[in-house]
Order: sequence, then structure tokens, then C-alpha cells
Amino acid sequence: MLRVLAVCAGLALVTACAGPTPYQPADTAGRGYQEVRIEQDRYRVSFSGNTLTDRETVETYLLYRAAELTLERGFDHFSVVQRATDTERRTQATGPYYGPWHHSGFWVHYRYFHPRYGWYGWYDPFWDDRRYRETTRYEASAEIVMGRGARPDGVEYFDAREVTSNLGPRIQRPVES
Repeated sequence: MLRVLAVCAGLALVTACAGPTPYQPADTAGRGYQEVRIEQDRYRVSFSGNTLTDRETVETYLLYRAAELTLERGFDHFSVVQRATDTERRTQATGPYYGPWHHSGFWVHYRYFHPRYGWYGWYDPFWDDRRYRETTRYEASAEIVMGRGARPDGVEYFDAREVTSNLGPRIQRPVES
């Protein structure tokens, strides 16, 4: 019975982590939103997702956090002064890797010649069963300036209430357990 409970708890933990990063303050791995106050009305806001969070979601959450922060600080609108989205790509190998070294008590080193492509080395056609997967992670950041009252002419400002109203239905918050 104890094993069944342990397995169920492990599965619950894995399934909880198996989705895109929800809209939340940054966790210990830095996934979520963060902000830094630069001046009284100026902030740097960022949102970082995991490898299952697409670019559009990361940028939407960033804009939503900027609007939410604007309202929290008592302002009405904000302007994005500087914005960037960083992409981090990694190639991960899966499957066993035995390499050109020790197999079952003896050293193996394959090197062969292909008439069309030349010499190949460090490959074991019998033992190397590697698969590769590329993962991509996005982090969006922006510097925003907040304002009160009527929006000034000539500068593109976002109405914070409209942004939270329009983007609110697209925001996925963490599931309470």
C-alpha cells in the first residue's frame, strides 16, 4: 500500500511539472515573472517560460504583467520603452551512450571508411542508439514607463485596464493543490 501511495505521489508531481509555465511569480528555477523598480514610474519586467511555453505565451504574460503592475502601483497606462525576447536552444541526447570505450571487458574502437563520404570514427553501429531532441526556451523582458490620467499624444501607451481585460482570459494561473 505504501508503494502505491509513493507511486501516485510521484506521478502527481511529474504531471504537475509537465505543462507550460503558468502565470506566476518566478520560482526557484526562475520560471515566471519578475520586476525591478528603476525609478518611481519605470520598471524592468520579465517573464521566463520552460521548454513547453511558446514564444507568444511568454510575450503575452509579459504584457499582462506590465499592465497588472501598472494598476498595482496606482497608474493608468504604460509605455514600452525597450523590449526583447531571448531564445535559448539546446540539443539534448537521449538513449544509452557507450562511446568508443569499454564494452563487456574489452576496448572497442570502430573506425570505418565509406567510399562516398570518407573515414568515420567514434561510432559504434551496434551500440550507439542515440536520439537527439532540440528544446527551445523563451524569456521576454521590457522596460516600461507608467503614467496617470490622459495618455499623452505622440507616444504609444497601453491602457492597463484594457490590457488586463483583453488578455485576462488567456492567462493560465497555477493549479492549486
